[in-house]
Amino acid sequence: MGGVSTTSTAPHPPSPALAPRLREALLAGAFTADGLLDLLGASAYAALARSETVPAVRATRGDGALAALVRLFLLQRPIPFERARAALPVEECIAGGWLVRDGDEVRATVDVRPYGGPDGEDWFIVSDLGCAVGGAGGADGQDEQVVLGVGGASTTLAGLTVRTPVSSALDLGTGSGIQALHASQHATRVTATDLNPRALHFTRLTLALSAAPEAVLSEGSLFDPVGDETFDLIVSNPPFVISPGARLTYRDGGMGGDDLCRSLVQRAGARLNTGGYAQFLANWQHIEGEEWQDRLRSWVPGGCDAWIVQREVQDITQYAELWLRDSGDHRGDPERYRRRYEEWLDEFEARGTKAVGFGWITLRKSGAERPSILVEEWPHPVEQPLGETVRAHFARQDYLRAHDDAALLADRFTLAPEITQEQVGLPGEEDPEHVVLRQNRGMRRATKVDTVGAGFAGACDGTLSAGRILDAIAQLIDEDPVLLRDRTPRAIRLLVEEGFLLPVGGPAGEAAGPTRP
Repeated sequence: MGGVSTTSTAPHPPSPALAPRLREALLAGAFTADGLLDLLGASAYAALARSETVPAVRATRGDGALAALVRLFLLQRPIPFERARAALPVEECIAGGWLVRDGDEVRATVDVRPYGGPDGEDWFIVSDLGCAVGGAGGADGQDEQVVLGVGGASTTLAGLTVRTPVSSALDLGTGSGIQALHASQHATRVTATDLNPRALHFTRLTLALSAAPEAVLSEGSLFDPVGDETFDLIVSNPPFVISPGARLTYRDGGMGGDDLCRSLVQRAGARLNTGGYAQFLANWQHIEGEEWQDRLRSWVPGGCDAWIVQREVQDITQYAELWLRDSGDHRGDPERYRRRYEEWLDEFEARGTKAVGFGWITLRKSGAERPSILVEEWPHPVEQPLGETVRAHFARQDYLRAHDDAALLADRFTLAPEITQEQVGLPGEEDPEHVVLRQNRGMRRATKVDTVGAGFAGACDGTLSAGRILDAIAQLIDEDPVLLRDRTPRAIRLLVEEGFLLPVGGPAGEAAGPTRP
């Protein structure tokens, strides 16, 4: 969330009118994600994501339009006027507020970062200076209305989002517009809101410079700007930081504890059309004497299925230190830093907060009488993008709700793609202690199964019903087939729920690619 410098925000963001001409010049200069990698090399390119600019500065010491553009828009270095003229319509850029002239040099007023779209699109994210590369440099010296660029959180949410074609999408708390940009590719109409009017202007710049359709831009807090309007997709990377006060608009929610995230989730149900998704990043408190899972289940609005994944937990000291560094307080007066650290700990102590969780929350408006609410901890590596994995998860919940045990045994299944089997046991033993089925894509889950479960999964090729496979297994292991049919459906349900088994003719599995309009 932080930037790489302490440059104050420009009072007036540039005009979008020049965006088509500027885009043409940037593409002509190979100022794209691929062009950056070619110029900088993998090492310097990766260093930028760690807020380290020295390797990129060294790599751009030569001539050429691309090196000039990188220094100007990514590294925020002034360049000679004539060098800028060779790469850009420089007079128009100055008139439009994208550049300012200082003697014989020009410098950028905003940060422009090349960003590769999911289908190879050449996009550009526009943000305040020093707020697009990396994110560990802190926001000290920035105005509270600072607009950040692309960071790990925003790309995580973009990868999680279900990308089926929809009529309407809402990007709540749009910032620099990355979620609205993604949504514009599969939503007929995109609405982007933000409490910060500067953020709406930057979203307009991002969309225009990326040659994306315009969005409806509305100023205000949470759902207030959209009234009673409903949507097929809602996405939000909100200001979820649990902090004492609201110093920085882009990260601090301004409500007590995790109330902003709770309110956002609880109010989303009424703003979703049937079948629609709401997907958020969030922080939540771990309270003394309270199960965090129960706390989050209480947030889920009626009529919605939910999948909530806790990716990380920090104790209150780690959490306070992380966000004090983000705001640059660690670089200021030691006594001020100590006071602010105390304020964070006082806030947590008053609320009984022992730790803070971070993760993903997805709602799907199902209208089901028995909603499916899964709250789990999953700190392990996953394979992004996960949008299709998310869609498939909820499709499987629909399937399981509609099939009792008898219907389950009458159905046929196939093993999901890229599932491997591991046998665990002591060397030399004839039989393994247990068998593990492991996914090599998506959530990359692993689950232990007994010999019956392993044999059943291995036999699922879509030709025989589950019941007939169990009858054959019962004969092989000399077990009563009726008893085996009675005790196995629960295990089959778990394998279906976690995506190891796919019903034939049922919900699409994760192997299918995302649908495009």
